[in-house]
Amino acid sequence: MKDKRILYVSSEVVPYLPETETASTSFEVARKMHNSGAQTRIFMPRFGVINERRHQLHEVIRLSGMNLIINDMDMPLIIKVASIPKERMQVYFIDNDEYFKRKALYTDEDGKLFKDNDERAIFFAKGVVETVKKLNWSPDIIHVHGWMASLLPLYLREYYKNDSLFSNSKIVTSIYNNGFDGTIGNSLVEKIKYDAIPEDKLNSLSKASHTNLIKIAIENSDAVIKGSENIPDEIEKHIDEKQIPVLEFQSPEDYKEAYSNFYLTEVL
Repeated sequence: MKDKRILYVSSEVVPYLPETETASTSFEVARKMHNSGAQTRIFMPRFGVINERRHQLHEVIRLSGMNLIINDMDMPLIIKVASIPKERMQVYFIDNDEYFKRKALYTDEDGKLFKDNDERAIFFAKGVVETVKKLNWSPDIIHVHGWMASLLPLYLREYYKNDSLFSNSKIVTSIYNNGFDGTIGNSLVEKIKYDAIPEDKLNSLSKASHTNLIKIAIENSDAVIKGSENIPDEIEKHIDEKQIPVLEFQSPEDYKEAYSNFYLTEVL
């Protein structure tokens, strides 16, 4: 993997958030590829539960300052960065006070999904791309983890399809068995259509459920990795229908060889 550029975009990453399958896998895979000589960068949301002082986050003024338009609203983009101790790996945090300052990830104290999770997912996807553009860093592979990042493949394929920085980038999505009940609102399609993304590209999002968010990510990816040992049957069927390369579930001790081989032989 020497000198390959891999962008990891994840809803959750340890050590900044509690250990989940998504948070642990996205970190461990990035770490192993980094140690194999790849150039890696990790992006995640700057959730309010992240302790900025403990993890030494600091704002990058030269990257911050732009506004992203989300459903006809100007939303300031703040970029913070930290280094994972001992790994010399940089993690970039997409931040906005309106969307990410609250002291919770996806649900309120009653366990109800936040009503603006749809806009948070759009903001995160666009924030990642705009920041990578400012860095002028063209990734060979963009590897997506977690539902909060699931709109990124769609935006890269449609909204940013004419951006030369990503013209040769391959998109890989990892699928996890960690869904949520219900939907992230009833107007996700309308908010995405505001960005001039054609409605016929959004058929899978008629209902903004976890399953459908993962489906839309699969539809816009070049390859899929099963991050959980058991994947819902509906998702399995969707992967089969797409007929793209698939890496079956791997145990952590096999990440380095399995992921490297998959990237190099099936993706690039």
